[in-house]
Amino acid sequence: MSRKYFGTDGVRGCVGEAPITPDFCLRLGYAAGKTLVAREHLRPGDRPAVIIGKDTRISGYMLESALEAGFAAAGVDVFLAGPLPTPAIAYLTRALRLQAGVVISASHNPFEDNGIKFFSAAGTKLPDSVELEIEARLDEPMGCEPSARLGKAQRIDDARGRYVEFCKNTFPNELDLRGMKIALDCAHGAAYTVAPKVFHELGAELVLVGVEPNGMNINDKVGATSPQSIRDAVLSSGADLGIALDGDGDRIIMVDGKGGVYDGDKLLYVIAKAAVAAGGANGVVGTLMSNLGFEHAVGRLGLPFARAKVGDRYVLELMHANGWKLGGENSGHIICLDRHTTGDGIIAGLQVLAALRQQNARLEDMCADLTFYPQKLVNVPIKPGFAWADSEAIAAAVTAATAELADKGRVLLRPSGTEPLLRVMVEGDDGAMVDRLAHGLAEVVRAAAN
Repeated sequence: MSRKYFGTDGVRGCVGEAPITPDFCLRLGYAAGKTLVAREHLRPGDRPAVIIGKDTRISGYMLESALEAGFAAAGVDVFLAGPLPTPAIAYLTRALRLQAGVVISASHNPFEDNGIKFFSAAGTKLPDSVELEIEARLDEPMGCEPSARLGKAQRIDDARGRYVEFCKNTFPNELDLRGMKIALDCAHGAAYTVAPKVFHELGAELVLVGVEPNGMNINDKVGATSPQSIRDAVLSSGADLGIALDGDGDRIIMVDGKGGVYDGDKLLYVIAKAAVAAGGANGVVGTLMSNLGFEHAVGRLGLPFARAKVGDRYVLELMHANGWKLGGENSGHIICLDRHTTGDGIIAGLQVLAALRQQNARLEDMCADLTFYPQKLVNVPIKPGFAWADSEAIAAAVTAATAELADKGRVLLRPSGTEPLLRVMVEGDDGAMVDRLAHGLAEVVRAAAN
């Protein structure tokens, strides 16, 4: 059964267009409340409750109110956390023993978009089966509990402080960041208050970027998807390195003192390398997009490697299945299961910094033995519902490109789970060939889509 509303990371779209409308969010809150509470085993007299957090988009106020009303109609109490990173809501859901966590965010998308994603009581993304249950309830008439059983709402005043301390506690007690100058880009997003506190309280001198949200500037030429911003900050300030988060704080990239950019594959390699040195790693999960050079480097560390479908929840599912603690995506979602239940940009950054401190090394030193294959990704706009997999022209082009690469590369086409795009990726040992094949395939897709 295919999903109607949920993509790879919740429900997402342009605000004011279905499904990101107030009436849909009202029904979604009700359907999610009924579904999630029904799956929990509450003691007699206990009231079900969820927590709602959001990023800094202006539309968050509207969607928060609609979701709150939907949950209240379902008889579910609501705790409102305000702007906080997505992983903070996962943590608080567990810490407060709630039935679910809800995040209003479109992550790295522009401010015109927004979305809703859910965490289970255990602080993990919902499996497909639960999302399908919620979708089934969405197609049913919305009800309302009797007045005596309606949910209530209240704000959590200490939510930010709780999360700051949680993050700091993932950094080794015997280490600190004194003497380190760090440029920190919070993308005018959900981490703009908490991330500076975490790194400052651990001793770092900070150069701050992207910490003045106005509701409409989230991810606007700043953050993890715009690395030039953090590169400029590092180079102009003479910082030792830079850290850039995305709009909801679950994604990270880093920059060394010379302006070199380190994506999720490289940062995960640094963490894995340090874990091997400490005797605490047993395997690494990547995705279909992970670079072949990263896979080979992980193998040289003596660790098994496995690829999941693209999407951090699929990475997490495979990590649990294999019993491994490390996984992530080259986009910057990094999961350290010995530290948190979900991907967390701040915590991933702290693990990289801990590795540098423990090894007395720089980012470029830790990645000196990591050689990436040239990889080209082209995003091709497509109409929703375009059956690209049924196109004979696209299939023939993929077959020809794969044959030309032989056993020294690969081709991957996949639809975005959050935008109307088909992602065309080609990877191989010959950069010029990779670039030519990727653009050629993209042109075939454009022609077939028109």
